[in-house]
Amino acid sequence: MSNEVRKIITIDEDKCDGCGLCIPSCEEGALQIVDGKARLVKDIYCDGLGNCLGECPQGAIKMIEREAEPFNQQAVEERLVELEREKEREETQIKNNDAMTCGTCCGSAEQDIGRSPSANNDALNLDTGPESDNSKVPEAELTHWPVQLHLVPADARFLQGQDLLIAADCVPFAHADFHQQFLAGRALVIGCPKLDDLNSYHDKLVKIFNLNSLKSIKLVHMEVGCCFGLSKLVNSALQEAGLDIPLEEIIVGVDGSIKN
Repeated sequence: MSNEVRKIITIDEDKCDGCGLCIPSCEEGALQIVDGKARLVKDIYCDGLGNCLGECPQGAIKMIEREAEPFNQQAVEERLVELEREKEREETQIKNNDAMTCGTCCGSAEQDIGRSPSANNDALNLDTGPESDNSKVPEAELTHWPVQLHLVPADARFLQGQDLLIAADCVPFAHADFHQQFLAGRALVIGCPKLDDLNSYHDKLVKIFNLNSLKSIKLVHMEVGCCFGLSKLVNSALQEAGLDIPLEEIIVGVDGSIKN
C-alpha cells in the first residue's frame, strides 16, 4: 500500500524516560521500550486514536499528521499473537524459576533468615581491637529469601498475614537507613519498573494480594519518572484484586532524602 497523510503518534525522545506506562494502553501493541526509550514499532500498528496520549507523565507523546503507511488491522492481529507468545514464554520462565524453590537452588529457594546483632557483626568481621564497639553496627532486617518479585512465590509463607514492603531496586542504595526505617518488621519484594516486565509484575502482585491476607503495604520508590510506573502498577493490581489494603507511598530522592 502507498503512504497517506494521516494522524499518528510521535515520541519526543528527549522527554521520554522509558517508564513504560504508555505500553499497556496501546491495544495494538504499537509501542515498545527499546534502548530505554518508548518507540513506535511500525506505522502500520498505530491506529491514530491516541489512547496512549494521557499515559505519559513526561508529556513525551503527541499526535501529529504526517505521511505514513496505512493502519493494517491484519498486521496488528499477527503482532498481538506474537506478543502473547512472548508473554507465555516469559510466564513459563517465571514458573520455572518458581519451580526451583524445591531447594535445589539456593538463589531462589524460599528461606527464613535467622539474625542477631552479634551474628551480623561476627559475619562482617568488624572487631578491629579491644576498643571497638560492634554494638553500634545496625542489624540487617531482612528475614526471608528470595526478594525479587519474579522469584518470590505468590503464596510464600513469609508473606502470609504480613505487612508488605514493595521497594524499587535502587532505593536501598540511595537511602542509607533503608533497613531500619522501611524494612524492619516487614516482608519485602523488590523490582524495577523500567527494566523488568510490567505485565508479569502486575499478575504476580494480584496473586500476592489475593493469597496472603496482607495487613498493610508500604511502597518505596525513587523520585525519577520511570519509578512512578511502580506506583501505578501497585495501585492497578490492588484495584484488580478488589481489596482495600492500607497503602502508604514514600518517594526517595536521588540524594537519599524523603520527598513526601
